[in-house]
Amino acid sequence: MTAHRPALRFAKMHGLGNDFVVIDATRKAVALQPDEIRAMADRHFGVGFDQLLLVEPAPHAGVDFGYRIFNADGGEVEQCGNGARCFARFVRDRGLTDKDRIRVQTRAGAIELQVLAGGEVRVDMGAPRWLPAEIPFAADAPALRYRVDVQGQPVQLAVVSMGNPHAVLCVADVDRAPVAQLGPLLERHARFPQRVNVGFMQVVAPGRIRLRVYERGTGETLACGTGACAAVVAGRRLGLLDACVRVSLPGGDLSITWQGEGHTVLMDGPAACIYDGRWLAPQPR
Repeated sequence: MTAHRPALRFAKMHGLGNDFVVIDATRKAVALQPDEIRAMADRHFGVGFDQLLLVEPAPHAGVDFGYRIFNADGGEVEQCGNGARCFARFVRDRGLTDKDRIRVQTRAGAIELQVLAGGEVRVDMGAPRWLPAEIPFAADAPALRYRVDVQGQPVQLAVVSMGNPHAVLCVADVDRAPVAQLGPLLERHARFPQRVNVGFMQVVAPGRIRLRVYERGTGETLACGTGACAAVVAGRRLGLLDACVRVSLPGGDLSITWQGEGHTVLMDGPAACIYDGRWLAPQPR
């Protein structure tokens, strides 16, 4: 375990129950090691969170901030949609910007956040990608669905990148979906060299789906913004969904809009701050 460091100020936030620790690193750089992140993420001995978000100065012209994301296992990832909404509320509420439209740089590219009049946040998540090499996913040729063998059993799934990799499975009843069993097996399947987030989608109507997501490096979460976007893209490409879809996750609902190829994906939803705190790094055990 890492030795004692000075107290680190943070905000605890959530988007539909997908919870985050958010740290302002705009004035002073913050470098956290994977073991420190894992210690903070522990829900018994630490703060507890699905992801840790770092708010950093703009790395170049044309964006307002840098945005880094770390999963509970300490690994850095490319994108997080619910986190992006929390990011927007954080920088506005803390006076780091007075803009309604905020451009931030992620590992997956720049995205635009818009704080709406009612307090919700709209995130332009960019254009989805589905070529196997862009996920990345091992396949001989592009397809709407792929067969993946898991412990000798075939699974049909779609693959989509929203800046991070997603597999989407259609299920008849999301409450009965084998999320806890199949999620971790697919997350680390050999055909996904960078691992994958796994969404289990039940189509209720062309304008509504129910969704559960097993996130890589975290496990099942109450909500996943990029997972909601990926599910709608997959459903649209399969001819199952309208352009505007209400996505019902265990933590609440998101509104996802995708007009089709050549368009970006828009996500509307809430974000809230729960409390502020100071992290006192634990002594070695």
